[in-house]
Amino acid sequence: MPESPYPGHNTEEELRPNEKRLQTLLDLNLMTKGSESDLTHFAMESAVQLTNSSIGYIAFVNEDETLLTMYAWSIEAMRECAIENKPIAYKVCDTGLWGEAIRQRRVVITNDYAARNPLKKGTPEGHVKITRHMNIPVFEDNRIVIVAGVGNKLTEYGEDDIHQLTLLMSGLWTILCRKRAEAEKEKLQAQLLQAQKMEAIGNLAGGIAHDFNNMLGVILGHVELALKKMEEDNSLHKTLNKIQEAALRSADLTRQLLAFARKQTISPRVLNLNDTVQGMLNLLLRVIGEDIDLAWEPGRNLSPVKMDPTQIDQILANLCVNARDAISGVGKITIETDHTVFDDAYCAGHIGFLPGEYVMLAVSDNGCGMNSETLSHLFEPFYTTKKLGKGTGLGLATVYGIVKQNNGFINVYSESGQGTTFKIYLPRHAAHMDQEPQIPRPQALAQGCETILLVEDEPMILEMTTTMLEELGYRVLPAPSPGESIRLAKEHPDQIHLLMTDVVMPEMNGRDLSMYLIKLYPDLKHLFMSGYTANVIAHQGVLDKGVAFIQKPFSLKDLAGMIRKVLDTKEYTTAASGVTEANDNMGQILGATKDKGHSPG
Repeated sequence: MPESPYPGHNTEEELRPNEKRLQTLLDLNLMTKGSESDLTHFAMESAVQLTNSSIGYIAFVNEDETLLTMYAWSIEAMRECAIENKPIAYKVCDTGLWGEAIRQRRVVITNDYAARNPLKKGTPEGHVKITRHMNIPVFEDNRIVIVAGVGNKLTEYGEDDIHQLTLLMSGLWTILCRKRAEAEKEKLQAQLLQAQKMEAIGNLAGGIAHDFNNMLGVILGHVELALKKMEEDNSLHKTLNKIQEAALRSADLTRQLLAFARKQTISPRVLNLNDTVQGMLNLLLRVIGEDIDLAWEPGRNLSPVKMDPTQIDQILANLCVNARDAISGVGKITIETDHTVFDDAYCAGHIGFLPGEYVMLAVSDNGCGMNSETLSHLFEPFYTTKKLGKGTGLGLATVYGIVKQNNGFINVYSESGQGTTFKIYLPRHAAHMDQEPQIPRPQALAQGCETILLVEDEPMILEMTTTMLEELGYRVLPAPSPGESIRLAKEHPDQIHLLMTDVVMPEMNGRDLSMYLIKLYPDLKHLFMSGYTANVIAHQGVLDKGVAFIQKPFSLKDLAGMIRKVLDTKEYTTAASGVTEANDNMGQILGATKDKGHSPG
């Protein structure tokens, strides 16, 4: 074909490599389902053809440009190479001509590979014979990210080869970066959707548990009162016991739902995780059985954490039971603790993780492991792979809720047949360890004669709790609403010793009510009761200092002990702060009460 008469115009032969390179990049862009390895190998074969070579390779370079990792060899190179156990990674400082493109930060061409060269270190026995070699670096922000090499062209390598190979490899890197960004975006999107789903399930579970707790409180209260008045030889005694057992099991389930929903009320203290785990080992040994070895590997000089120690017990019990059930026959469970630091880079790729120092608690087993489908539903309440009657599906949901309530994170590593590891990260607390609180043991059914103002908007619970308090000897002023309780308080001629109120009610919450009533009875003590606190008397489920709280449903014995604890100590006295705001709210409530025909007193 004659040469083009127009300056700057290229012949068809000169344009052909450009077309081939552009077609290769187009094909790479269209390989939407291809893996990174698929794309790299396809580009390698195209590079060999584009430069009329017979062999080639692509290597990725680490951040500080000290290590070459071979990612793709051309088919012909692999066919001719007789080296067994080919190395994948090469230190740049140990390489010969291959590393010159990095050391010199430019293209390196060796058109006579057999000639003596002080930079050449030779090749091992069985390596592909090399006659010519070209090595090019690919840059991103002045950092070398790829080194690509081709070899054994029949003619010498020149500027056209450099041009085509450099543009092709730069295009490959751009495509790889885009695919990595898309994969990371999909990963983060999946994590976000999972987090939102867990939050929604938690809100639903918490609401159900709250309402169910109220009904269980009525059932348990009346059963306990009936059993107290009934002789053991009565034919109904055994029936009532069965009802009580079923209600107590149901109460345990609702407590686990509340833990998952992060609406469980806790009393955290600063503690050493090693000491807490150590105290649980004997119980855990009995739980997992004799066929399973329990290994305890405590971290040294462990920083303290701040959380309710009973929650550590819940985490360990649920994880160890789960591990035990995953092991068939003889096996091993390992519990370990350690320090961990999360940096910004790690947290950027993990939804919900925050940078900082953490204490790790890990529970591992060598059981059956889990597949990806099971892992995707792992912490959802009532999801279980166990046989009917062998599990409720709430154990891991409870663990999830506890960890989140304490501003921690949890990672799970598992493969089918390869065992499972749960790693829990709790924020390091920079404080001294708390002393173990000395909790007085209340006598069974400790009674009294004080006056109690009882406020509860659920009629059945108001009636049942009134009966329980009267059974314990107290004088009770029952009120179905905050407005009615204020009317009773103002009309009552004698002292009221204790306000016992629900936390979440129409008109006004329990805390604001106690703030208002302190004006009428400066020495009034308070006891809050609820299925969950809704952050009225707690923040993130952590009880405010000086707040007395009893979880619904409660037994007669628990109620008796808690009331005496509040009445007999100075700790639980209503604080005067917030009275002004409560007064403003109460003015509106009293007005509404008056409109309904009630006197505000």
